[in-house]
Amino acid sequence: MSARTVSDLVMHSPRLIEVTDTVEGAVRKVLDSEIAALPVVDEQQRYRGIFGEREFMSALFPGYLDQLQGAAFLSRSIEHALKKRQGCSREPVERYINTEHVEVETDHSDTQLAEIFLHHRVLIIPVLDEGRVEGVVTRRDFFRALAEHFLDSSHE
Repeated sequence: MSARTVSDLVMHSPRLIEVTDTVEGAVRKVLDSEIAALPVVDEQQRYRGIFGEREFMSALFPGYLDQLQGAAFLSRSIEHALKKRQGCSREPVERYINTEHVEVETDHSDTQLAEIFLHHRVLIIPVLDEGRVEGVVTRRDFFRALAEHFLDSSHE
């Protein structure tokens, strides 16, 4: 098996989110994709960041929520939170994207992907070619392919 085979086997070509999409539009794209997050691109189709489950929760819940050690004193009603932050559905998704550098170029290695998944809290890694999204590798699919390769090679 070549050094790139694991990631080659699991690369997806997902739908992209535009920086001008609303949070609602971006959430719909993520749900439709059945991938936990999607790459966000600008008007020139250049990669800008990631929007997914975590970024949606950041948009939906107050900014201070991630700073708390616990949320026991806050309302337990999700309906209350949804109603209070319903306006975020019309906000530009660009406000909430993860811009941490977790992307790789097309000449990446599986070891590079493993390092990113180990050291960053991301569910996808965009694969770029000169700043444009060629595909994504999901943590779930990478783990599965890596584990299957590990199990197969342990019987040799």
